[in-house]
Amino acid sequence: MHLLLERWASPISSLLLVTDNNGALRALEFAGNEARMLQLLRRYYGDYTLEKGTSPASLKRALKAYFEGDIEALADVQTATAGTPFQRQVWKALRAIPAGTTISYGQLAANLGRKGASRAVGAANGANPIPIVVPCHRVIGADGSLTGFGSGLPRKQWLLNHEARFASIIAHA
Repeated sequence: MHLLLERWASPISSLLLVTDNNGALRALEFAGNEARMLQLLRRYYGDYTLEKGTSPASLKRALKAYFEGDIEALADVQTATAGTPFQRQVWKALRAIPAGTTISYGQLAANLGRKGASRAVGAANGANPIPIVVPCHRVIGADGSLTGFGSGLPRKQWLLNHEARFASIIAHA
């Protein structure tokens, strides 16, 4: 598999965008977490090549819009991820969590018909290769606490605050 990597500046951090030859987003990672991204790419794609390239303009427009306050702008981003059927099921469910809201791991497991599988959901959440677009940051602990985020809890908090701010503006419009 041949993949392209572009570094893209966002308000929170430089982002690493990995797309395939069809323009589908395969991975997204915060700068500084390149080793984690490469590990996930190896796990999911085995033998691959990664070279500098340009991401589709539509992806960059959607990310720019999201960071400027259109918190629904990422809904139509084309993604293609490997992973187990269960992981892909969890990642699909993550995309259904409305921006500006959160859900617990247990609630997400129950929504998937897997009540009691919150740890498995957490593991799938942690293996998500496309944070932000597949919004794993919207999953929190049962007690409302911030838990687990591969890019650090301060970034998770930033994303949640960003979405909550614009969700409240939309709600009052």
